[in-house]
Amino acid sequence: MATMTAAQRRDMAKQRYDAYIAECPSRQLLDRISDKWVSLVLAALADGPLRYAELNRTIAGVSPKMLTQTLRVLERDGLVERRITAEVPVRVDYELTALGHSLQPVMSAVKAWAEARMDEVIAARARYDRSGQ
Repeated sequence: MATMTAAQRRDMAKQRYDAYIAECPSRQLLDRISDKWVSLVLAALADGPLRYAELNRTIAGVSPKMLTQTLRVLERDGLVERRITAEVPVRVDYELTALGHSLQPVMSAVKAWAEARMDEVIAARARYDRSGQ
């Protein structure tokens, strides 16, 4: 087996996490965090922990099934932590982990951009639709 140089080892490491490569795990993560429910759950949890019912009320249109699935994948990826408190009834809170908080500036920026630029996007859509393409 040939010995690799430091530069070759760096190149191999970069390729392992190159989202342009179909099999790359980072592509799966990009797919996950670009999901609308994921981005909305992360945004909702930015200010602190919330209970399931509070998340459900905050995020209009999400079904209980989708909210549960979204919270599970975020917990699996280490972005959200579920904390159970022994009360009657049992209290379950969801909050961002340190890893989830590290993603927050990016997600907040995308959300803010979408909200600030929506008029321009609507106008672009209308122009495109009028052009008959």
